[in-house]
Amino acid sequence: MTRLGVVFPQVEIEADPGAIRHYVEAVEELGFDHLLVYDHVTGVDPAVHEEFAALARGAGATSRKPYDVHDSFHEVMVLMGFLAAVTRMKLVTGVLVLPQRQTALAAKQAAEVDLLSGGRLRLGVGVGWNELEFRSMGRAFATRGKRLDDQIELLRRYWTEPTVRKGTADDWAEGVGILPRPVQQPIPVWIGAGPTRRALERVGRLGDGWLPVGDDPRQLGEQLETIRHAARAAGRNPDAIRIQGRMEAAASRHPQRVREELGAWRALGATHVALNTMRCGLQGAEAHVDALRRLREAAPV
Repeated sequence: MTRLGVVFPQVEIEADPGAIRHYVEAVEELGFDHLLVYDHVTGVDPAVHEEFAALARGAGATSRKPYDVHDSFHEVMVLMGFLAAVTRMKLVTGVLVLPQRQTALAAKQAAEVDLLSGGRLRLGVGVGWNELEFRSMGRAFATRGKRLDDQIELLRRYWTEPTVRKGTADDWAEGVGILPRPVQQPIPVWIGAGPTRRALERVGRLGDGWLPVGDDPRQLGEQLETIRHAARAAGRNPDAIRIQGRMEAAASRHPQRVREELGAWRALGATHVALNTMRCGLQGAEAHVDALRRLREAAPV
């Protein structure tokens, strides 16, 4: 069974708690299972950094205009603390750029969200692409992949062990711990990964699930096989690694195409698919809710 969720419309929803509450409650009423939230802490001013667009393309950002200083992003973990009280949907980070954060603090924040939500957090993490954002956070960009590997292990220790006594090259952890610990022991860690072999193998070795960077499931079969091979090599069951897909959900899309794309995600083995209404020409919570409602009515997927 593929569970349907939505992508929280970060850059097009009002900076207003009432609007956020309205959107989330309306989406839950439409029957969606989970809420996937994108993450950025700082935006880059392209007027100051003329090289930003080229930098984004070279680092693996999407073909669309990269998010910049003009795009509004609610802070993902604080937002989820609020959402824990206003919805029963699952909460998913898609993805938290973990290597630009302090591991202990990220572990503490995720544990709190999981506790407040009654165990409804899936922590999607990834290496990120914005070198300038890393610089603003005081973290090295070039070594972010190795740091993410180490952080995932350390997160799980913080969530399940009363005292952690195994740090990493970047994170001291010698006789420290966090309380309260999360409901889930440990919180599921899903990994965002594009077509690079190293990223895909990381999913196979360490991930509870995969958040593909690509949005065409018909082009992801080879990547999935790389993940499954890495899982088997690590002594893991590849069938236990779940998949979170995303679909553009503009209300103008032909219902048959929506059903066909969802069918392709299901054929790939996606356990979850989030409908994304961002960058479809909508502004404000009500416009996004209306688009999802009309899509549900036209294509009851």
